[in-house]
Amino acid sequence: MNAETEFETRCGFVALIGAPNAGKSTLINQLVGAKVSIVSRKVQTTRSLVRGIAIEGKAQIIFVDTPGIFAPKRRLDRAMVSSAWGGAGDADAVALLVDARKGVDEEVEAILARLGQVGAAKILVLNKIDTVEPPRLLELAAKLNAELPFAETFMISALRGHGVLKLKQQLAALMPPGPWLYPEDQISDAPLRSLAAEITREKIFERLHDELPYQSTVETELWKDMPDGSARVEQTIYVMREGHKKIVIGEGGRTIKAIGTAARKEIMAAAEQTVHLFLFVKVRENWPDDPERYREMGLEFPKN
Repeated sequence: MNAETEFETRCGFVALIGAPNAGKSTLINQLVGAKVSIVSRKVQTTRSLVRGIAIEGKAQIIFVDTPGIFAPKRRLDRAMVSSAWGGAGDADAVALLVDARKGVDEEVEAILARLGQVGAAKILVLNKIDTVEPPRLLELAAKLNAELPFAETFMISALRGHGVLKLKQQLAALMPPGPWLYPEDQISDAPLRSLAAEITREKIFERLHDELPYQSTVETELWKDMPDGSARVEQTIYVMREGHKKIVIGEGGRTIKAIGTAARKEIMAAAEQTVHLFLFVKVRENWPDDPERYREMGLEFPKN
């Protein structure tokens, strides 16, 4: 009996790769139908592999939202890019997401050069099509397929959801026969405490996009279920300078209070319980060189 007849169900992994801000996190949230990856206009917000789980017919698709692929300069950058290519190498299919407005730039060219070495089925996804005229879209699709032949090309708007269902259906058909790896109602493999930290980090970026440098991180230090069914959640925001700490706290604590209020609302929705959120800010100048911080983010610590 072969796998086709043995299993009615299908299950596999799809890696979403692309340059920073191509829209991978927005797309994975659309595909899953719930928030599993943080979205920010600040580039490189996704740092580790985020897995979102979707059901399409009899197929279970595990989407891996990878960090944006870019030219790494720092240790953290190298860890993120290594994580992205690791996710692509382990997948059953790889979807390259390209911002149709930007078209083919140096970052996309670099990805194409390396993507040819990946053995999985390759799908091209042009995103933000609502911002580009159709003739230019067709020209862009032809140019990309000339550089690297893709099994299929899709044109979508991840933000508006246009074309996303058709993409999901095709990806489901590419999944190999086999049993589902997760329960039907599970939408992510990230522990709640990790998702909670990511939600708070998103709220920091949203509020302090222009003021706070990229190098801040959040860790959930405590998640304690209380007798009344609520949860006490304590998180630490790590920044690299005393001046950054003042920015996060804000005058009279107003900024951190607003961040906490916005984060608590989304953490409660994800946890489906009342959450009491307590935020602390600490200066840790060398956190991008601390292996423990990388483990917390699910990244391999680059040795040099």
